[in-house]
Amino acid sequence: MIFVVLGTHELSFKRLLIEVESLIKNKTITDKVIVQAGHTRYDSPLMEIHSFVSYQQMDKWFEEADYVISHAGTGSVLGGLKKGKTVIAVPRLKKYHEHNDDHQLQLLDMLGSKGHIIPCHDLKNLKKAVEAVQLFKPKPFVSGREKICSLLETYIEQA
Repeated sequence: MIFVVLGTHELSFKRLLIEVESLIKNKTITDKVIVQAGHTRYDSPLMEIHSFVSYQQMDKWFEEADYVISHAGTGSVLGGLKKGKTVIAVPRLKKYHEHNDDHQLQLLDMLGSKGHIIPCHDLKNLKKAVEAVQLFKPKPFVSGREKICSLLETYIEQA
């Protein structure tokens, strides 16, 4: 199963769903696709689309996914990485009225350059990104919070 995550931002991100549907039609994607669409309204018989779901349901879908295609929002990308999933991240862009600014590019570039995700700056390259999933081995991601907690535990144990 492929889990597509659009997050909860109030602006639409139909552009990503149009491209995912195109990849299903041309058989690049043959697995079941579940979409968390948030405020994005989109109908397709080729995808199982949900607007908003509980944290528990999101966690379950992240767990069950073979890989994740996500907007490049921090919570969504890290949700996949924390489950050890390969994440293809696509930024919402201001020029398409998908976000207020282009801050998602920063996260995309940082995590992509460190080998944690497959960055997809341009949806024309989503097919290539999907085809790269089988060979991509994401570098493990350790959040700063986890590092701090580990240091505190070590300090407390030694005290």
